[in-house]
Amino acid sequence: MRIVTWNINSVRLRLPLVLRLLQEMQPDVLCLQETKALVDVFPTGPLAEAGWSHQLVAGMKGYNGVAILSRLPIEETVSREFCGRTDARHVAARIDGGPEVHNFYVPAGGDVPDPAVNDKFAHKLDFLAEMTQWLGTERSPDHPMILVGDLNIAPLETDVWSHKQLLNVVSHTPVEVEALDKVQASAGWIDAVRKIVPPEERLYSWWSYRAKDWSAADKGRRLDHVWVTPPLDGGIRHAEVIRDARGWEKASDHAPVVVDLDL
Repeated sequence: MRIVTWNINSVRLRLPLVLRLLQEMQPDVLCLQETKALVDVFPTGPLAEAGWSHQLVAGMKGYNGVAILSRLPIEETVSREFCGRTDARHVAARIDGGPEVHNFYVPAGGDVPDPAVNDKFAHKLDFLAEMTQWLGTERSPDHPMILVGDLNIAPLETDVWSHKQLLNVVSHTPVEVEALDKVQASAGWIDAVRKIVPPEERLYSWWSYRAKDWSAADKGRRLDHVWVTPPLDGGIRHAEVIRDARGWEKASDHAPVVVDLDL
């Protein structure tokens, strides 16, 4: 099974890129975040015509939004709202004959890493705490599950271009990394990408639009993740970030992340 996660930053604007990715990478499951589309305007038809007729979508106008596209039939298991907000940041589905897939879009957290003065950062920490509690009580590490998405945290020193310079920058602060570690421990999640790409190796999935030449500057962060529970650990066969997609015309600022699993 090949699963891809991608923060697309507007699925309607970048539908040609989604179709290109589906054609070139031939995934079995594609999880999108930041689709920025209500369900009734999501490009269901073109994606179905391309071979991905099984779709689970949660959306809102102009912000957030997540979707699971699959070649195989899927059954929705839960699309949970967190922190008392209806903001389309999670969907989950069981793949026919396969694992349950959770697709998350964790809040970015604003610019100031202080929950006392930044409500967005406080919301991010609350969201992660609720994720930890919910996954730890409602999901078992004994069950085959995959968790993917833009988790908006780069946990390792090699997940950012400069650990020292980003220690006080939202997405790499110690308090966020600690919160993400607790989410990961909640159901024994294993970082599938780092099972293949050694933790000592630098790896990014996001590069800011602000850089004049994003590739040359290479000031990236690994914000997009694929985790699996222990029953799937032995089946991890391949993982990579499709860096070239960041350079496609009208690209998202995120690159797709691909993991191949032997189920």
